[in-house]
Amino acid sequence: MALSFNPMDPAFIADPYPTYHRLRAEDPVHEHPLGFWVLTRYDDVVASLRDPRLLKEAIPAFVAARLGVEPTPKSSMSMLDRDPPDHTRLRGLVSTAFTPRVVEKLRPHVQEIVDGLIERVAGKGEMDLIEDFAYPLPVIVICEMLGVPVADQERFKGWGLDIARGLDTVLLPPDSDVSKRAQAARHALAEYFRALIAERRARPQDDLLSGLVAAEQQGDVLSEDDLLSTCILLLIAGHETTVNLIGNGTRALLRHPDQLQRLREHPELIGTAVEELLRFDGPVQRTARVPSADVTFGGKTIKAGSMIMPFISAADRDPAQFPDPDRLDIGRTENRHIAFGWGIHFCLGAPLARVEGQIAINTLVRRLPKLALASETPEYRVSLTLRGLERLPVTF
Repeated sequence: MALSFNPMDPAFIADPYPTYHRLRAEDPVHEHPLGFWVLTRYDDVVASLRDPRLLKEAIPAFVAARLGVEPTPKSSMSMLDRDPPDHTRLRGLVSTAFTPRVVEKLRPHVQEIVDGLIERVAGKGEMDLIEDFAYPLPVIVICEMLGVPVADQERFKGWGLDIARGLDTVLLPPDSDVSKRAQAARHALAEYFRALIAERRARPQDDLLSGLVAAEQQGDVLSEDDLLSTCILLLIAGHETTVNLIGNGTRALLRHPDQLQRLREHPELIGTAVEELLRFDGPVQRTARVPSADVTFGGKTIKAGSMIMPFISAADRDPAQFPDPDRLDIGRTENRHIAFGWGIHFCLGAPLARVEGQIAINTLVRRLPKLALASETPEYRVSLTLRGLERLPVTF
């Protein structure tokens, strides 16, 4: 029987890593019955992310053809889904807000937010780590950076979940309502930002949104569609993956008490610890590309116009790259993981996610010495793209 896997099988969602090991060993360049190619070896995944023939902009047309709908117009696509030169132009506009030097200045404020979130639950002895801690932290930070009212977070929480779920549209039946819900959420969020943008045009402030509005008013660098798609991307990407980093990372530490104790005794290891947690159970499982010409991986030719899915989570457990890859080692130094991607689409917010993850996890470990899982059964979100928990009940 041919090797395959069901990406929506609850057992796979709970623990995809045994499947990744089988694919890497038996069929590392795997043609899935659903009509896409799966790459699971580190070298293949990295090569695919560096190859300029593998495009992002062709993905909406591929998905639309599968669903029998009109593709998303290029003008409405964010920089995440654009290729050069548009990607270069859009990324350049916001990259200065996320450099390591700029982000380092946020450390004291991020620490204040983390301490405040812990104070809220300190007397209860229990919390849902996702709802009470991992979600609010990056939402507050990105809202403040953008200039979005933090009080509106409940309004866009549902929109964000629908948009994130829409990343798996290509894997779902054509009559699924996931795509419609994702489109409706994007529309609602665009209208939300239209109102905020109008306010900033009238009364600019010292925030990222005002800076983007000023760039849009220059006309040659940012259209209104560019402005809206960039705002939506920054808001959603600015918290979705960091929630998963904190949730997955904390769960991994609690399931490896020797490493948790090691971090308690050596908090200076937090830098390598966060990198190892990203490698071990990262927030993003896979990405996608469509080749503009025939390409070859592992001796197999993939035709132009096909869908290729490089599996980042599989690459980060490849024993050819990481010795003993299923062992969590917070002191691992030779750790060239690709949890933030590779190449021109390397995660813009990586410096911010690192700072938030380091402060959040180190503070939990320091301030809650009896932190423990309240349930051994994890509740993962149904997604092949993002790997994250619905809930993570803990006691302390």
